[in-house]
Amino acid sequence: MPESQAAPVPAPDRGDVWVVVPVFNEATVVAAVASEILQSFPNVVCVDDGSGDDSAAQITTTGAHLVQHPINLGQGAALQTGLSYAKARPGARFFITFDSDGQHRVEDALAMLDVARSGAADVVLGSRFLTQQTDVPRVKRIVLRTVVALSPTSRRLKLSDAHNGLRVLTKPVVDDLKITMHDMAHASEIIGYLAGSDWRVKEVPVTVNYTDYSRSKGQSLVNGVNILFDLSMKQRRKG
Repeated sequence: MPESQAAPVPAPDRGDVWVVVPVFNEATVVAAVASEILQSFPNVVCVDDGSGDDSAAQITTTGAHLVQHPINLGQGAALQTGLSYAKARPGARFFITFDSDGQHRVEDALAMLDVARSGAADVVLGSRFLTQQTDVPRVKRIVLRTVVALSPTSRRLKLSDAHNGLRVLTKPVVDDLKITMHDMAHASEIIGYLAGSDWRVKEVPVTVNYTDYSRSKGQSLVNGVNILFDLSMKQRRKG
């Protein structure tokens, strides 16, 4: 080999990583999202949560695994289904939750995986507020700041972004985690679980891609407060 020609760098083996993508009526973008993830991660499972469009058909064009709910159960239920499916696969050690609407970046998931693989944390959470990102929609920013301000578990973990769907979980965490809040309140439930555990949690900066499409699917401030109310009622019933 000529001295001026560098040897090719082998691609990292990520066969122990599973990316879980909950999907509901995302036929417009889900194939592109899944295909992009598959360029870096060989194991992707998309959970079609009772979509009324052809999301499932779009997923089958990509090579991603497809699991379907016969009816819409909610994002929390889709995540639990996907994590249960993925953790049963031989050799699975790391699990990435990734939204299906194109907001998350694969490069951020790779950086978060490096943190988890290094042994520095059992759970790695993405935060859009640890960067200089300025295009977070005003209502979205209010919702997220309100959730953090009103949530004692978020304050206990010193989180800046409690409702970011980009996460990396290690297998011991996934083996123990049971998501019971089927709707959007599952994000607060996960944070509550982590706050009451001994798992090491680390936030890392990520960038969220706010497209016209993803903006149209954003939550309102009222929905954010409802999430906290639902979670507080669940905790009160358990107490």
